[in-house]
Amino acid sequence: MRYPQGGGLTPERQAFRERIRLEAAERFAVGASNVEVAKDLRVSVRSVQRWRRAWRDAGAEGLRSAGPVSRPKLSEALFAVLEQEGAKGPVAHGWPDQTWTLARIKTLIGRRFHKSMTLSAIAQMLHRHGFSHQVPARRAIERNEGAVAGWVKETWPQVEGPWRRSTPGCASKTRPASR
Repeated sequence: MRYPQGGGLTPERQAFRERIRLEAAERFAVGASNVEVAKDLRVSVRSVQRWRRAWRDAGAEGLRSAGPVSRPKLSEALFAVLEQEGAKGPVAHGWPDQTWTLARIKTLIGRRFHKSMTLSAIAQMLHRHGFSHQVPARRAIERNEGAVAGWVKETWPQVEGPWRRSTPGCASKTRPASR
């Protein structure tokens, strides 16, 4: 099962789901119906039907977890090294500015670990480890926050003008002069 966050089941959750499937197998053995098993275990009847087919074909072993669908490209140790390299900043790795992009992270992974990953896989991996995409505000170094706040308070209302008409308007789409 995949989630929008890009993760998947944690090992603890995977073990929990396996225990539920094995409990369902015990109930199949005593002759419980699909609806009873689904209600007792708080799962869908469709899932119980799938489990019963797997149990009929391969027994309780058919309901055991097969483990993660795929091994992660970067182990936890390699991801820790990637974090250390990322903390040095893009300039330390030869890029002209201090912005990390997925393409730059992909290049860094290729250079450092000799592995190739897609941009979406990198985004999912980063999200799984708690990173989020952030776009820095582009502001001039010389920016004076006090002057900007004063301009917004005093000058902008005069430039913007009033929002409402001072005289009553007309709901008609035709011009008053053409009537």
